[in-house]
Amino acid sequence: MKTAYIFVAYAVAIVFFFLFRLLFLFVSIYSGNVQADFGSELAKSFLIGLQFDSCVCCYLLSLPLIGVLIGEVFRLKSKLFYKIIHILTCTLFCVAFLICSADIPYYNNFFSHLNASVFSYFSTFGFLIKMIFQEVGFLIYFFLFVAVCIGYVLLMNLNYRRTICRKIKPLSLVKAIPLALVCLCLCAVGMRGRLAAKSPLRVGTAYHCNDAFLNNLGLNPAFVLFKSIEETSKQSNQGLHLVSSSFADKVWKEQIEKVKTADSLLQLPEGTNVVLIIMEGMSAEHCGHFNPQSTLTPCLDKLLALSLSYENAYTAGIHTYNGVYSTLFSHPALFDRHSMKTTSVPQMCGLPNNLADRGYQTLYFTTHDAQFDNISGFLYANGIQKIISQTDYPHSQVKSTLGVSDHLMFQKAIQTISSLDKSKPFFVCMLSASNHAPYILPDDIPFKPKSRDIKQQMVEYADWALGNFVSQAQKQDWFANTLFVFVADHGYAKPSSLYQMPLSYHHTPMFLYYPTEIAPHRDSSLALQIDLTPTILSMLFSDYQNHTLGVDLQRVERQYAYFCADDKVGVLDRDYFYICERQGGEFLYRLGDSTKHNHISDCKEKAEQMKHYAFSMMQKSNDMLKSSTTSCK
Repeated sequence: MKTAYIFVAYAVAIVFFFLFRLLFLFVSIYSGNVQADFGSELAKSFLIGLQFDSCVCCYLLSLPLIGVLIGEVFRLKSKLFYKIIHILTCTLFCVAFLICSADIPYYNNFFSHLNASVFSYFSTFGFLIKMIFQEVGFLIYFFLFVAVCIGYVLLMNLNYRRTICRKIKPLSLVKAIPLALVCLCLCAVGMRGRLAAKSPLRVGTAYHCNDAFLNNLGLNPAFVLFKSIEETSKQSNQGLHLVSSSFADKVWKEQIEKVKTADSLLQLPEGTNVVLIIMEGMSAEHCGHFNPQSTLTPCLDKLLALSLSYENAYTAGIHTYNGVYSTLFSHPALFDRHSMKTTSVPQMCGLPNNLADRGYQTLYFTTHDAQFDNISGFLYANGIQKIISQTDYPHSQVKSTLGVSDHLMFQKAIQTISSLDKSKPFFVCMLSASNHAPYILPDDIPFKPKSRDIKQQMVEYADWALGNFVSQAQKQDWFANTLFVFVADHGYAKPSSLYQMPLSYHHTPMFLYYPTEIAPHRDSSLALQIDLTPTILSMLFSDYQNHTLGVDLQRVERQYAYFCADDKVGVLDRDYFYICERQGGEFLYRLGDSTKHNHISDCKEKAEQMKHYAFSMMQKSNDMLKSSTTSCK
């Protein structure tokens, strides 16, 4: 029977998916992201994984199965017909193996499986390809994919020759039709993934314990990606409808009415310059100021001790475009939507717009291509007057797809700022990049790392480059009248994170350094990356009116911190961490509890309050963007 081809194809794919899951486990343990002590729950993850793998196999084999069954029923003898089925089968599974190969490094970076947000990088496909081929770690998985595809195709060719090409007597219609019906029923059940009547297989089905990694281990990356695309498609068609607009307005008003009691409000001198540095991947976890076990950031630690530091500040998302957008324009990340890649660029009310309207010179510095993530177009439409990017450096200084090293960007910034019109104040935003793969450590500078691991070396280098910039700035005549602001675009997934949303990916250093005007102080209240714009502008201008989703941290007490990691939302207060996954699953953890017990059932009211807060803020942002009420006018 030619249908044997499909059954063998199913078995071969199941084995390959199992090997990918095994490799995923070993890589995660080797990288330090998880501990090897799993107990009996590990076997359960693999059994659940078999369920998801089977579901993916049935989806991918559905068309080939229909083709083979048509051939059986109608006794087709066309070699071309069956060859097309064979090629289609091999192609579909090679795509699935590509997803599995790419998912391993992606998960170890983002602590999340591949999802629809990855397609935002395809508009800058050349940039993406260069990044992959310039980072040895990524290349390993590319070659893994090639090797897997070669092995798979060889096995499938053997299967093709021994089943499809084998000369056997065709089945009679009496046997062929029942066989076709049975095979189609089996495939349909496999695609559904479960026999339970109320619900098919979902991402949440994989969650069987309190360990985030073991829950994710059971998932098939292709299943997660396809479901994410499906969910994103629904969201984009329907718009964002998390809560009603009236409810969102109510929660927002309650938030801005939580006024702090302060003896006096900080007001900076008229004409104060602003230098904002968005630090690539600089999690608070890297800094000795927050993590006494770390010695990677002596320069930042020194600056933090001399600054107004928001100790419990969190980034809006886990991508660089989240960091730039949310820092400059004070709106949150809305799941996996790319807020800067829109057909019609909205007129925002952020730092560049406000300061440009008040006569500031506004500049943006980046080490690489300014078009990446549509940052250039978005910023030019929203108050930035000049962008200095990769094309402004000699070609010999461009070392990778991320352009030049951080210290060269900072040198360029010193020179450019010093040449500006001195009769006008300036706003300068800089986005560093060296603490991001592909990692290239400069060897022509007076800096030598102490760490052996390249990732830690790059953190050390990024810290040195920042410290060197501040030292050089102190020698300039504009330094005494300049506010320096530091924040990360996002953090990183700390190995062995307690939660499926690692807090190290969102907890950020966020501090204001202005030695002559701002006394050192540690503010322990909750703060968000999006709060920088209204906080800074209220310090600069007494008549400033806030039209953003951020709050003035001098005047308003944040009830919760909230943030997104593509398809997940996290909400924090002093005691609890709530996580909501868009594809199903809610979790409420008590901070500091290493047992990772999910309190969602016994603290339902608390979880609902946290969820409604975050959803209301996100809905409010969506409504403002949709109705064009983000303007400063």
